[in-house]
Amino acid sequence: MTRRVVITGLGALTPIGNNVPDFWNNMKAGKSGAAPITKFDTSKFKTTFACEVKGYTPSEHFDVKEIRKYDPFSQYALVAVREAVADAGINFEELNRDRIGVIWGSGNGGIQTFQDQMKEYCEGDGTPRFTPFFIPRILVDIASGIISMEYGLRGINYCAVSACATSNTAMIDAFNYIKWGKANMIISGGSEAAITESAMGGFSSAQALSKRNDSPETASRPFDVSRDGFVMGEGAAAVILEEYEHAVARGAKIYAEVVGGGMAADAYHLTGTHPEGDGAVLGMEEAMRDAEITPDQIDYVNMHATSTSQGDNSELIALRRVFGERQSLSVSGTKSMTGHLLGAAGAVEAIACILGIQDSVVPPTINTTEIEPDFKNLFDFPLQTAKPKEITYAMSNTFGFGGHIATVIFKKFEK
Repeated sequence: MTRRVVITGLGALTPIGNNVPDFWNNMKAGKSGAAPITKFDTSKFKTTFACEVKGYTPSEHFDVKEIRKYDPFSQYALVAVREAVADAGINFEELNRDRIGVIWGSGNGGIQTFQDQMKEYCEGDGTPRFTPFFIPRILVDIASGIISMEYGLRGINYCAVSACATSNTAMIDAFNYIKWGKANMIISGGSEAAITESAMGGFSSAQALSKRNDSPETASRPFDVSRDGFVMGEGAAAVILEEYEHAVARGAKIYAEVVGGGMAADAYHLTGTHPEGDGAVLGMEEAMRDAEITPDQIDYVNMHATSTSQGDNSELIALRRVFGERQSLSVSGTKSMTGHLLGAAGAVEAIACILGIQDSVVPPTINTTEIEPDFKNLFDFPLQTAKPKEITYAMSNTFGFGGHIATVIFKKFEK
């Protein structure tokens, strides 16, 4: 016996808005979050820009002791989760916290802490002067633990890691555990704080980043013939997944329903996607099987669409294999606005899907002007501005280094 799973709360801290309303309004308006990096000196870097979170001050959210204990990726997680919990109107004192869990995600964890502490050690006299919080700050799973401690949640608790497919993997796991009766509510999502010298330098060496330093705000251009790489992003997004009857019993508002999740692998290359989109096809087909729907029922696909040459093409090929030539299917790449939040990307894009369903609007792909000729007539590509559209089913794709595939399907809520 399976149970229905609904979304009852949302939280976001992103390069285009530090809360859900600002994020969504800026996304619908087609605002770019890219700008020159302020976190470190980029004078010797090939890429000097990214999508940073703006106007974030740790002391406005945490006391001094907490700031010492939490790497920025954990701070971002808590900020987003606090908004989601408030949005969902949850009073944990009235609920069974043994049946409420956290499944969080991050690709890099405390990379800022690791980099800074190792730099300090290597530049010193060899004496280890690491902070006592070094290990807990860098652990990828620590954010899920911190969230559970914040609210005294004793249910399922762990961190999913599948590179840039991470937060979709986390949400699929949360969906399944609730569906199978293992939990009544799970806080899920992802956070990333990887705009650092090491991460930017590493992705740059891998030839993955755009080098449009003269025009950062237009650098991320999914599907465009002139795209030259992705734009790094940072931040967090949180979603509250809840069993339907549990949500109704406490009078919760319901944004949408989660109806399907599909995971697969390209089994092809360390960092590149399969040129024919084999893993992506499997992931999308499995998600639709799980949702018990057919391809013609999908109204909108939020694509992984990082703005890399191989990645965008392989995903478009995969969509063509699954959906055929279908100009009524709307697709967009919202990383054109937020940048690529790595392990947090899926959670941010889940909110775009959920609010797109609720508001009957397809968020745009900005910056793109000339879509790859082989694909430009296959689907509906809303460019530059959002498009009004009734959406019953929305699909969100995420792919990660290592060949990881994770696809989630959301449905317009009906009693």
